[in-house]
Amino acid sequence: MTKTSLKKYLNLGGFLNFLKGLVENRRIIYELVQKDIKNQSLGSFFGITWSFVHPTVFILVLWFVFSTGLRGARSAGEAPFILYLIAGLVVWNFFSAALITGTMSIKQNSFFVQKMVFRISMLPVVKILSALVIHSFFLIVMIIVYIAHGYFVDIYYIQLLYYIFATIILTLGISWLTSSVVLFFPDLLQIIQLVVRIGFWFTPIIWMIDRVPQKYQIFIKANPAYYLVMGYRECLLYKVWFWEHPVLTIYFWLFTLFIFAFGSILFMRLKPHFADVL
Repeated sequence: MTKTSLKKYLNLGGFLNFLKGLVENRRIIYELVQKDIKNQSLGSFFGITWSFVHPTVFILVLWFVFSTGLRGARSAGEAPFILYLIAGLVVWNFFSAALITGTMSIKQNSFFVQKMVFRISMLPVVKILSALVIHSFFLIVMIIVYIAHGYFVDIYYIQLLYYIFATIILTLGISWLTSSVVLFFPDLLQIIQLVVRIGFWFTPIIWMIDRVPQKYQIFIKANPAYYLVMGYRECLLYKVWFWEHPVLTIYFWLFTLFIFAFGSILFMRLKPHFADVL
């Protein structure tokens, strides 16, 4: 493939305009995020409260089961198991919720496809930022739990912003890919949900990676969610900077940027056909 044909295939100019359009429409994105959060309050008596109740109950149940019922999983080194558990669950819930809602963002808002002046590439962004609002609440709860156990806020907490940004970029790239493909292959949603369920158990959220034989740990670490889950713990619990794991950090960003670029390019190439399948 020649340099000219490769440039045409990748449409690098269109890719940059694609990203530029998101920045230029940041005010519209902000307004859509507000509207999306309000829409979550419709249709039930407690409204958006359920978005907080479900993960909270899930965390409490897992904490009870693995900290009290299964005594073999009670501790995480010197720290109480709840601290290890909540750090992993909070970021995983953000990642999984953003991924699933981002996947369905175009299909559930098909009326926007007919509006030529509307950038439908913003819809996955809106869903991810809506999930971020819920995530912010659990971040506050998590920090309070850590403080209650004697783990006070320090300079390492600033890395949470880095890992939140990393989660957003990874999820956005995947969501651009899945939200466009699911229109042509509806079963993809079921596959995504299955992968999320399996991924929960294959990511060290409720168990510790040091219990896995060394020769198998490389497969666990190949999962980009591992980098995010352990990153939160290293901010709050272990006090480790992200650059202290250079190989893992480089791998994560190479994978993430590839998915981000590939997802956005595929979205642009499939976009002209969205109206035909909706």
